[in-house]
Amino acid sequence: MDAVAVPLSDITRMPEPQQVYAADGTRLATYTWGEPDAPVVVAVHGFASSARDNWVLTGWVRELTKAGYRVLALDQRGHGLSEKPHRSEDYRIRTLVTDVESVMDTYLVDDAFYLGYSLGARVGWEVVRDLPHRIGRAVLGGVPDGIPLARLDLDQVRAYLADGTPVADPTTQNYIALTERVPGNDLRALVALAEGLRSSGAIDPDPEDAPTRPILFATGSKDAIIEGSRALASAAPDARFFEISDRNHFTAPGSRAFKEATVAFFAGA
Repeated sequence: MDAVAVPLSDITRMPEPQQVYAADGTRLATYTWGEPDAPVVVAVHGFASSARDNWVLTGWVRELTKAGYRVLALDQRGHGLSEKPHRSEDYRIRTLVTDVESVMDTYLVDDAFYLGYSLGARVGWEVVRDLPHRIGRAVLGGVPDGIPLARLDLDQVRAYLADGTPVADPTTQNYIALTERVPGNDLRALVALAEGLRSSGAIDPDPEDAPTRPILFATGSKDAIIEGSRALASAAPDARFFEISDRNHFTAPGSRAFKEATVAFFAGA
């Protein structure tokens, strides 16, 4: 595929979001960059992030469009400019998966590459497994091998929301700080997300039922989940693992090496 020259101003600004309605009627904000007829990369961000935060500000949209791809990104429900329900039942893992399928259907995308990070990668494991006829290759960055947000102390977050009770657990403090750093985040919606994922039942990635499409797993060398990510890569029949040097879970998306490895993998290298 030939690389294309794209004006910097066209790929660093956020286009007006296009609203897509999920199967349950939830409004999802979606965005596209690149030539309409170019191969599509569906990009799905992580917890407490957004399409802008995960893919635009870190340079992913620039790199992918420069390499000749069209990027189709969404703000996952509860994030960005998408609707933010407060009910945990609106955040089952299957619901997040069908949201991605609804976006692809609305844009008439029959086949695509998949790029997900953290929660978006966990959702991607299911998407690639369930839609192998529509996903040619996938990159799953920082994918957890267990329940996403399992270490979040929900009781402490609820007390913090109710009356400002200080949060003592360091991991939970980090999650709250991560949530509050992105304008527009709704902590109550993200608590409902954590509750919904936990109550989904049997949502740990099943190594015995791994996706069969080619997958690049990528995780930071300083990320606490790296060994679990390696284990998932070993379980998938057509996968490789890329260690993102000197990066933790929160800094890995900004890695140039991660982007270069992704572009090469999508190109079949």
